[in-house]
Amino acid sequence: MRFAVLALAIGGFAIGTNEFVIMGLLPNVAGDVGVSIPTAGGLISAYALGVVIGAPLLTIAASRLPRKAALVGFMSWFVLGNVLSALAPNYGLLFAARIFTGLPHGAFFGTGAVVIASLVQPARRAREIAKMTLGLTIANIVGVPAATLLGQRLGWRVTFLAVAVIGTVSALSVLRFVPHLTNRSASGGHLRKEFAAFGNPQTWLSLAICVFGFAGVFASVSYVTPMMVHLAGYTPAEVTFLLALFGLGMTTGNMLGAKFTDRNHDVTLRVGLTALAVVLGVFAFTAHSMIGAAITLFGLGVAGFTVATPLQVRVMEQAPAAPTLASAGLQSAFNTANSLGAYLGGAVIAAGLGFTAPNWVGVGLALVGLTLTVLAARLGRGPRVAPADPDEITEHAYVHA
Repeated sequence: MRFAVLALAIGGFAIGTNEFVIMGLLPNVAGDVGVSIPTAGGLISAYALGVVIGAPLLTIAASRLPRKAALVGFMSWFVLGNVLSALAPNYGLLFAARIFTGLPHGAFFGTGAVVIASLVQPARRAREIAKMTLGLTIANIVGVPAATLLGQRLGWRVTFLAVAVIGTVSALSVLRFVPHLTNRSASGGHLRKEFAAFGNPQTWLSLAICVFGFAGVFASVSYVTPMMVHLAGYTPAEVTFLLALFGLGMTTGNMLGAKFTDRNHDVTLRVGLTALAVVLGVFAFTAHSMIGAAITLFGLGVAGFTVATPLQVRVMEQAPAAPTLASAGLQSAFNTANSLGAYLGGAVIAAGLGFTAPNWVGVGLALVGLTLTVLAARLGRGPRVAPADPDEITEHAYVHA
């Protein structure tokens, strides 16, 4: 069990490094392919678009495969996408490669979450799932700063090749350590029940909370490099330290969210989103101060990623007959947030409102997410669709590889 989670966490580390490193390399990529920084920000949206499209489609396409085989396939696809990104000769092909790379992202995390949930007692589910996503948050402490520095020194293309190597390690680790699990999604009838589970309005509310809440984070952090260089006075090389600080905040928030989610995930969501709106508002002022910006960026990571685990658990609880598809859908929502936040943040910069404007956009988006959590609580959790098999999530029997 421990090594299976580690194998999935390595995959999360590779995916997290790939997804977020582009934020630290925007000026480098923009200069190399001959576009503006807001235009290069479209590469963030391109990856997110791939996740949004690929999460449900690849989850459905792989529904008849053993989950272990699906995980290896998803990570192999991700590795190929990074190689194609490194070789892309112009912005258009790099944009396409980023979409291609993002396609297996959601399906990998969605399938991985269900695998972990199948191996542990319900009371430990949030903490064990958080360990897998911990790979993603640690990527922002170690992977993103190191990859950013590598890209600044040797070129951004080398960064993508390095991520491909990490992805290869993950695929081999999954092949070795993740057990074979019975996949009850192999029947067409069960797949129909996965779709039927989305008839619960609370499932859609959970996805909408994710979209608006995390869009607030990405509206700001997508443009952290130009914000810190032009307003706070950091050099591009020093931004790698700030990215590590943000990643440390993400990891702290992820652990706090996991701890309190097992007690009450709805309260954890409301507190996290309230804190996020406050921190983003503060960041609009502290972005002009080197010390203030660093402290606030850490707080942004904490507030933003406190809500990650409660959202994961909430959406799986609201769609118990659709654990894999619902988890993949949450990844689609997360990356819709990524795309929406990056787009809106870039739009206010392009409109001449300055580099602090994305923070105010983030405040508004976080407040929308908070409003949706209140609405969800007032409506109640609503009727749930019964699982196709009562042991679908909590089964512990498996055959070792």
